[in-house]
Amino acid sequence: MTERPVTERPVTAAVARQPGKPFSIETLRLSGPAPDEVLVKIKGVGICHTDLVIRDTGLPPSLPAVLGHEGAGVVEEVGTAVTTVRKGDAVVLSFASCGACRSCGEGYPGYCDEAGALNYAGARRNGASALRDDRGPIASHFFGQSSFASYAVAYERNLVPVPESAPLPLLGPFGCGIQTGAGTVLNVFRPNAGAALLVTGGGAVGLSAVMAAKIAGCATIVVSDPLPQRRALALELGASDVHDPGAEPLRKRIKSIVPEGVDYALDTTGRPAVMEDAFKALAKRGVLASVGIASDKAPALSIPINTLMSTGKRVVGVIEGDAVPSQFIPELLKHHRAGNFPFEKMITAYPFHEINDAIEDQISGRCVKPVLLME
Repeated sequence: MTERPVTERPVTAAVARQPGKPFSIETLRLSGPAPDEVLVKIKGVGICHTDLVIRDTGLPPSLPAVLGHEGAGVVEEVGTAVTTVRKGDAVVLSFASCGACRSCGEGYPGYCDEAGALNYAGARRNGASALRDDRGPIASHFFGQSSFASYAVAYERNLVPVPESAPLPLLGPFGCGIQTGAGTVLNVFRPNAGAALLVTGGGAVGLSAVMAAKIAGCATIVVSDPLPQRRALALELGASDVHDPGAEPLRKRIKSIVPEGVDYALDTTGRPAVMEDAFKALAKRGVLASVGIASDKAPALSIPINTLMSTGKRVVGVIEGDAVPSQFIPELLKHHRAGNFPFEKMITAYPFHEINDAIEDQISGRCVKPVLLME
């Protein structure tokens, strides 16, 4: 069995060539699939804040690169060692993990020992990129997929089969942003009915947490966001209260709603000042979860040690909602079919070639979650 893919096909891809610059739509050559890979025809792909942070900050993979890690599509071809999917299957593409390390074995693939190599190296396991143009290699395998393209090669463990009846082109965000927000609530917090939750940031991750908290039976769900349209959508999706950070201090607003503080706080902003305010808004023994990537390479929290000790509060980092995608994404889709997880209300669809317009709309707040459609 050879590990060197011998087939290539032309693909249309959005290429990041310079930090902070728009993506360029180009025709590249894609090789594969390798024995442990699957070729997927992409139907839709979400734009995540992480894609923009990677493009703009010089973090790995090195540019030029094809990013995109919230793909959804149809299996076109499978590698010779693949057993769990077959041609024609509808799939969501999530993050890559090895399946063999301790974290993977214990059901926490987001903390895989090989996460860096599989998700950020910009190449296959053997160090070769799957993408190239006439000038040379283009970094591939971002989150094991690089789905800002008409086709992607992904590892078998990336793929989550979904029902054919599901709205496939819109499902890509389940692979990252949606499972991150919902998973933090359902897998990490696991709140009792009647609990109080604070969400800082009303983007797709935060709003997914709102819908999950509603499913879990939280009585108080507060969303803090500076944009009025996002606060309005939060209320529509199940929030009981909202907060405008430009109007009053967060702690004051929380005290007016739940004087003892919230049981749980989910920060999606990655901003130390916001996280510190959320920590102060916790009740005794409350938990603050951080899921946002910070733009600064070395941000730090300032939390008084004596306060941390005497109140029993906890601060935890969470990757991908501590989810096993193959189990959790189907669970969320069941909630959607039952009418309890209306994720489509936060999605705006764009043609793939309008990727830069979609990003501008996301940054400005004109849309919450842009999804690029290939057809």
